[in-house]
Amino acid sequence: MDIMTILGLILGIGAILLGNILDGGHTESLVIFTAFLIVFGGTLGAVMVETSAGVFIQSIKRMRWMLTPPAIDSKGTIAKIVKWSQTARKEGLLSLQNIADSEPDEFSRTGLQMLADGSEPESIRSALEIEISMTEHKDMLAAKVFESFGGYAPTIGIIGAVLGLIHVMNNLSDPATLGSGIAVAFVATIYGVGMANLIFLPMAKKLKTIIRAQSHHREMIVDGVVLIAEGESHREIERILQGYLRYE
Repeated sequence: MDIMTILGLILGIGAILLGNILDGGHTESLVIFTAFLIVFGGTLGAVMVETSAGVFIQSIKRMRWMLTPPAIDSKGTIAKIVKWSQTARKEGLLSLQNIADSEPDEFSRTGLQMLADGSEPESIRSALEIEISMTEHKDMLAAKVFESFGGYAPTIGIIGAVLGLIHVMNNLSDPATLGSGIAVAFVATIYGVGMANLIFLPMAKKLKTIIRAQSHHREMIVDGVVLIAEGESHREIERILQGYLRYE
């Protein structure tokens, strides 16, 4: 569970609501369904026009990373790679097939399988780096969907504000309806700017950070697997891979 996401949302939204109350405002005045419908519905529609179905579905799946990001245990992975190296030295590369069959991480399993098959080090590196690149590209497209949400939301909020003002201008002869029209205008702007800067853009940036961390972790696995294929000692492999921990 990523507590920072929860705390950030509570602090950001809470500070705005508290500030509104301290300034004499009423929280219920900020809850207007029509304004929300205009901003969120319009933004969602714009993003759907821009995005392919596959990328949009991928972005929905990646939303869970905001609360439960994939676990990255670099120290534990280094220990596993060192153990693989020791096994390969004692029993040969083919012995890694049994380890590959029980390895829960799909990326590591692919590397172990290539080692067991006797693939050349450069072939292993090339194949795994392509997988890293394609996975990162796919996930980055998903993160950019939330950037698009953050880009469109303020503009759609302005559209909502204009619609509210049009409603006001069309009902100048009826003072009773003026208040609701003006409220929709201003609240729509708040929704647009607030959603963009408190939710969508931070989500996009956090997802990108998680994706880069995953790629960095997988690059470490690639180096470890290639070093095993090259016949390096387990002590040398551990020494080289420890360098990755300096950047965490």
